This record gives sequence, C-alpha cells and structure tokens, in this order.
Amino acid sequence: MTEGNFVDYVKVHLSSGNGGKGSAHLRREKYVPKGGPDGGDGGRGGHIIVRGDKNLWTLLGFKYKRHFKAGHGEHGGKSRSTGADGADAYLDVPLGTVVRDTETNEILFEITEDGEEKIVLEGGKGGQGNWHFKSATNQTPRYAQPGIPGQERKVTLELKVLADVGLVGFPNAGKSTLLAALTSAKPKIADYEFTTLKPNLGIVQYRDFRSFVMADIPGIIEGAAEGKGLGHYFLRHIERNATLLFLIPADSPDISQEYEILLNELRKYNPELLDKHRLVAISKSDLLDEELMEEMGRELDRDFGEVPYLFISSVSGFGLTKLKDRLWKLLNE
Repeated sequence: MTEGNFVDYVKVHLSSGNGGKGSAHLRREKYVPKGGPDGGDGGRGGHIIVRGDKNLWTLLGFKYKRHFKAGHGEHGGKSRSTGADGADAYLDVPLGTVVRDTETNEILFEITEDGEEKIVLEGGKGGQGNWHFKSATNQTPRYAQPGIPGQERKVTLELKVLADVGLVGFPNAGKSTLLAALTSAKPKIADYEFTTLKPNLGIVQYRDFRSFVMADIPGIIEGAAEGKGLGHYFLRHIERNATLLFLIPADSPDISQEYEILLNELRKYNPELLDKHRLVAISKSDLLDEELMEEMGRELDRDFGEVPYLFISSVSGFGLTKLKDRLWKLLNE
C-alpha cells in the first residue's frame, strides 16, 4: 500500500431516512360500504450503520465519498398493510476505527471485530395508520400519523492501526528498514527524518506457518504528546499494539536517555501504554564489535532493569531471528 493511499482520518456527513406516513384509508368494498378504518403504518426510515471489515486497512474509500444518505420509509396502505422500511446505508470500515461526533468530539463507539455493526444514526419512525385511533366514540377516524423525519449528523472516522507489534523510535532510527527486512512490506526508506508520514503494516512470517503483524509508526520527537512534530497523528496508532518494540540506533549519543524520552512521551500521552509488553532493540549493531557490545550490554543491564533488550542489524540480518523469537514469546505470554 502506498503512503498516499493510507487514509486514517476523515469527516463524513450522514442523513438517515424519513419514516413513511400512516394511511388514513377507509375500507370500501362491494358489499361493505362502511367497513371502517384499515390504513396501515408507514415504514421506518433507513438507518446509517457502521460495519467492520477485516479486509480493509485504510479509510481510503471515504476520501472520495463524504456524504451518506439512507432510504426513506414507504407510506402505509389499505388493508392495514405496512409500508416497506427504507434501505439502510452501510459504512464499511477497517477494524480499529473509532467513530466520534464531529461537533462534540465525543467517542460514540469503536469497531474492533469483523462483521460488527453499530447504528450511528437511526432512521425516522413510521407513522401509525388510522385503524390505531378507532374508538367507541370515534369509529371512523380520518387521520393518521405522519412519519418522523430522519436525522443528520457529522461524524469523524479515526483509524487506530490494529497490529501485534508497534515500532517506536525517534525519526531515522531504522524502523522502516527493519520492517522491510522482516516482512514483504516496501516502506519508503531514506536518510532523513520523517521519511515515514503514515503507518506501514507488514506481516512477519514465523515458524510453522505462523505470523504476526508489525506496524512502522512515524517517528516520535520530544514534545510529541503535546502535538509537536506529527504528535497525536501517530501516537493514537500505538494504543492498539499488543507489544511495543523500541528501536534505538547503536550510534545514539545516549541510548538510555533516548529510551527514557520515548517512554516519557508515551506516559504523557496515555499512561496505560506503559502496561504493554516492551522490548528494546539496539539497531545498526553491525557498527559494533563484540567487545563494545559487551561493554554496552553491562550499561544497559544497569539502566533498563527488567526491560529486555537485544542487539540487531537490519542490513546484515544479525539478531533478527532472535528478535522474532522474543516478540513471539511476548505476544503469547
């Protein structure tokens, strides 16, 4: 999927259907000149329904269609026949989509399962036919209820990527290179910051035909939780990852400090993110010899405490098999 096709934030305008009018028909047949009221009810207006689809990965379809309108309910008929309900309008969205009210920013619901359906806007109720209003004192009512009009609403669809492993790191830490090395994904790779502007997803093939999904999240900078850089546009994607893989290059001036900055940004954005499984990968380890790696390892043992870490190189392939083993173990704990 190209970067331009990854759409994760759209605003749409919704209109549900009007309810049909009830009928004020009076029964008139050859030998029944005064048969009384027999007007049927109107059908309900169509709902606007959001539906989860596991085969979708982006909100791209809503880039070209922003207005959705459901069908109107049909009017009631004679012989107490009820009008047909209006056609429902479906919005198929990828799993991990959050639906918000655009005006209040209130979260209405989230779609996380395939085939899950939620009504975001109900259609108008159909009016009752005149036979409902027959009484001892009014045996031939000549009126019926009109249908209730449909509603309008603006909602925001916000996609939070559903992936097993989320790559967390500063810009230009080598996240896209690692994703390309572990999966068949082809993210944009270049030697400058913020090469990745949208999340990239790839499937990591593991032993015995097993696999898991890895997401390359745009790089974090200090102050991201306050909206600096790409701020909230990428931090929301981390919320849905089961395991966070922190990627810090071996040539970083201070690996432990860089890890603390990343951790602090996640903490400020959402403290619950720290409850997820964490693993630190020291990338670009092909720059190190064994002696330097051992010396750095002793420092990291002291600074990281119980957080596991390992040395890898996406270019040479060093440590990648061990990395997949560790990630698989974390995902299945």
